[in-house]
Amino acid sequence: DFGESGTNSQHSFFQLLHMGQAVPCDFIGFVKAQNNLVHTEGEDLSSHDELMANFFAQPDALALGRTAEQLLALEPGIDPKTIPHRVFPGNRPSLSLLFPQLDAYTAGQMLALYEHRTAVQGFLWDINSFDQWGVQLGKVLAKKTGAALAGARDKAQPLSGFNASTTGLMAYYLSKS
Repeated sequence: DFGESGTNSQHSFFQLLHMGQAVPCDFIGFVKAQNNLVHTEGEDLSSHDELMANFFAQPDALALGRTAEQLLALEPGIDPKTIPHRVFPGNRPSLSLLFPQLDAYTAGQMLALYEHRTAVQGFLWDINSFDQWGVQLGKVLAKKTGAALAGARDKAQPLSGFNASTTGLMAYYLSKS
């Protein structure tokens, strides 16, 4: 999973969502803002309304896309070299969830929704989503890693028996913690 709140996410992630391989994405919005920022005089929208305008618009952009014909109708004098970069296929799946506000109750609703979705996907794919053998492997490896960290910290034992990437990360961690 990846993501970012508000309009920060648009440039970082949405171009990939619009033009890359189709990836389902979820948009989560809240009717009430977490803070009551004062509406800036002279601005058409409050900060929250601006964020919500993007919340409503981006799923439409992903779903509908834009053809070259639509682009040319909007901008007849457009530089033809830019057309391939400004045409999007659409038909990108997304889910929009609009909650009254972010609080413990709605956070619990979101957790329940995503846990349910994970369980249903497991049923459909004949995977027991809660029989976590991969997680268990990680726990077994973590015992070895924990022992190596303790040995390196307490007895100045060298880190060994790990791949180069893990050894490097562990050495950095030990040197900075």
